[in-house]
Amino acid sequence: MFKTFLLSAALLLAAGTMAQAQGPSTGGPAPGTPAAEVPLDGGASLLLAAGVALGLKKLRQRRQVAR
Repeated sequence: MFKTFLLSAALLLAAGTMAQAQGPSTGGPAPGTPAAEVPLDGGASLLLAAGVALGLKKLRQRRQVAR
């Protein structure tokens, strides 16, 4: 277990030393311009439907256990 901890610590330290920050950017939108809009079409509705389905499944499981 100690060897696993040492290996994990060594890998994390090595990854930290290899990480570099990004250089200065070439710019961006000028101040006062409207922000870019992000489409929330398919992904958000699929996540919402999956959440509803999971909630219904859990409710059905609770009702079956209570009987």
